Amino acid sequence: MKIKTILLASLLSMSLSALTVGETPKHLLIEGDNGGLVADNGTWDSNTIKDKTLVLFYVDPDEKELNDEFSQRLKAKKFDRSKFGSIAIVNLAATWKPNFAIESILKSKQEEFPHTIYVKDKNRVLVKEWGLADDNSDILIFSKEGKVLFHKDGKMSEEEILTALKIIEDTL
Repeated sequence: MKIKTILLASLLSMSLSALTVGETPKHLLIEGDNGGLVADNGTWDSNTIKDKTLVLFYVDPDEKELNDEFSQRLKAKKFDRSKFGSIAIVNLAATWKPNFAIESILKSKQEEFPHTIYVKDKNRVLVKEWGLADDNSDILIFSKEGKVLFHKDGKMSEEEILTALKIIEDTL
């Protein structure tokens, strides 16, 4: 009985922390032992999700190609960077690959794509705090006010890709 109660409480707390479309997610920082910005190892602050329409990719390195179709179509749109931004947060705890190898790749990516903010999440901070999917690929779109407009975990269908692109175009 005690195990069932603990399991039920855990499930309820997970569902309460999950992101909801139309709401602003709980404020959080990724810093220190939990990770941080790839560019300078500084703190990533979720309060920076505002002032532009933003796409946030939260990705297990083993699932990095899962939503390549969406990434390529997004890139092809060439949205105005003064109104649109992108954040890639890599869930380092979700892979067997060593952090130093992934961090080296991320530094190269940051140089190749300087307009994207790359962040290392070493301890599943977004899984625990926002209820994002672990060992997967999450795509989120945020309004200029920081509200969630779209959330998908797993592979996006063609319909979901079109919906996400339309949401971005409509909010720019």
